[in-house]
Amino acid sequence: MGDQTAIPRENRLDPMADPRKLAWFGQIVRDRLLRHPSVRRIDTADAEIFEVEGFLKRRDCNEIVKVINRRATPSTLYRGTEREGFRTSFTHHFEPHDPLTRSCELYISDLLGIDDNYSETMQGQRYSTGQEFKHHFDYLHVGDGYWRDEAHRGGQRTWTAMICLHAPREGGETDFPKLGLKFQPKVGTLLVWNNMTPQGFPNPKTLHAGTPVIRGTKHIITKWYRQERWRLLNPV
Repeated sequence: MGDQTAIPRENRLDPMADPRKLAWFGQIVRDRLLRHPSVRRIDTADAEIFEVEGFLKRRDCNEIVKVINRRATPSTLYRGTEREGFRTSFTHHFEPHDPLTRSCELYISDLLGIDDNYSETMQGQRYSTGQEFKHHFDYLHVGDGYWRDEAHRGGQRTWTAMICLHAPREGGETDFPKLGLKFQPKVGTLLVWNNMTPQGFPNPKTLHAGTPVIRGTKHIITKWYRQERWRLLNPV
């Protein structure tokens, strides 16, 4: 849950936001994606963003959408960062061993070349007409109130993976204003970006938003990766 818009306070001494490890993660995934024939790197010098069209088949997207619609509840923000109207979507936290989504999670991690234990459990979001997630960062802000807990739960976030399951008729773009990029929702398309710079520090250029849906409904799944093995530190 990226949830702030200010540039974070960097704490280079915090071992759970270690630039060396974060840069290493960036290098692993970067090399993997650049070699993959189905992956397209987005043309921008200020962030690392990749796209894979047709990553999921439409029928698989439809099955996951059904689960989200049955179980989604109002989306939340980290405690202490709540802002009225900032994030108005609905979210479902998938069960970590759900066979429907577990294969999808492993599929994403295999593409990125990351051990899935480093990932948070995948989430599904539903945006109805008028709903949005205002501009925010996915990386965590070292020193903010929630950091003490999150540092012990896996530390800093590295990469974000997002798949569109159902596209609205209008609106709902993923907007990166500092990069001058706006991505239209496309069913089955995977969008991946590094929340860090190549040197392993939070990249403020990755500020982004889920813009308001104007007509229809948008469904996505989101998967975040951490510096440390999140799943082993947060057993179910």
